[in-house]
Amino acid sequence: MANPIAWQLATVVAIRDETPSVRSFTLGLPGWPGHRSGQHVDVRLTAEDGYSVERSYSIASEPEREGEVDITVEQIPGGEVSPFLHEVVVVGDRFEVRGPIGGYFVWQAALGGPLLLVAGGSGVVPLMAMIRHRHRAGLEVPTRLLFSSRHADEIIFRDELDELASAEDGFEVIHTLTRSRPSGWSGYDRRIDQRMLGEVLEPLGVGARVYICGPTALVEVAANALVRLGVPPDRVRTERFGPTGT
Repeated sequence: MANPIAWQLATVVAIRDETPSVRSFTLGLPGWPGHRSGQHVDVRLTAEDGYSVERSYSIASEPEREGEVDITVEQIPGGEVSPFLHEVVVVGDRFEVRGPIGGYFVWQAALGGPLLLVAGGSGVVPLMAMIRHRHRAGLEVPTRLLFSSRHADEIIFRDELDELASAEDGFEVIHTLTRSRPSGWSGYDRRIDQRMLGEVLEPLGVGARVYICGPTALVEVAANALVRLGVPPDRVRTERFGPTGT
């Protein structure tokens, strides 16, 4: 029987805003064993009266960084954990973390590509770990990210994604905005559907490795559409979250 993953004390060493409602936290973990892109951690907060609550958060940082990980958290109104992280936690605070967790929704450089990454909202977080890993490893695996957001100011990691796409090393970002578009918007302007997926997939071919992460409805639509388009089901990996994830 495998030993359970031990809890360890993480120190918040940096905080940065990604969007008005999404914030990244860099956690110092001297005993961190390393992770694979796509894995997650459990975070446990304990009050003075002993009450504790746990939540799982995808790791946003690449495996090449040692002794620390990034988690990127969307603030969910009425949640128990995300409002605390956004409104109370400051650099220097400490809380419990355990991980890495998960072995299905992972990508490593050795797996190769091409890669099609499909994200909805904060579902981009584990995919960002893959993108950062690809970049740090110096790979030119053809990779396309189809990223659905509601509004332009809600595009998580927008500046970094633009910078990575400008490197011309085979990485491209295709955006779709489902609620509102700024003047001059040149991306898609609707929810992800089969026609959109077919257009984005075409340069990569049906042999691409596919990772989809986001709300359950988006994940199901995308996964089923890609299989209909000819992608073998065993090439499609999915990770989903519901509306109560905080």
